Amino acid sequence: MVKIRQAGPADEERIWDIFQTVVASGDTYAFAPDTPRHEAMAYWFRGDTHTYVAEEEGDIVGTSMLRPNQPGLGAHVANAAFMVAPSARRRGVGRRMGEHCLEEARRLGFRAMQFNFVVSTNVAAVRLWQKLGFQIVGTLPEAFRHAHLGFVDVYVMYRVLDVVSPRS
Repeated sequence: MVKIRQAGPADEERIWDIFQTVVASGDTYAFAPDTPRHEAMAYWFRGDTHTYVAEEEGDIVGTSMLRPNQPGLGAHVANAAFMVAPSARRRGVGRRMGEHCLEEARRLGFRAMQFNFVVSTNVAAVRLWQKLGFQIVGTLPEAFRHAHLGFVDVYVMYRVLDVVSPRS
């Protein structure tokens, strides 16, 4: 069973391991494969960010983060990112993190969620987000330089949320 909890400083090492592994493949994230640890962790633990880990039997198998997509007048729309350890893929970890993130976004008063950069060839992610109610609202032609396929499209995906309380 996957348990999602708030991440803390003690989780940074495992989050870094997952981040490094996912980014190294060059097929799903815009981060350079050689992104330094301090830059990656500064992004993942930014001040306006809620960072989480997914655990199975005490082992951290995934991480996610949730934050406003834009500042000020755009802060009512959430943005999120997810990474699952390769050893835990195809076991529902990503789906559980996605569901948790939607719950948290509602609880925090966000009115919608937007993914700005979903690589079109990441079929598992696109399919999951669509199953969770996201729609492709835009395509950025050849916006991602895939490590093996060259330049591929990127999707902007969006979903309106049923909010618990208004976000200021």
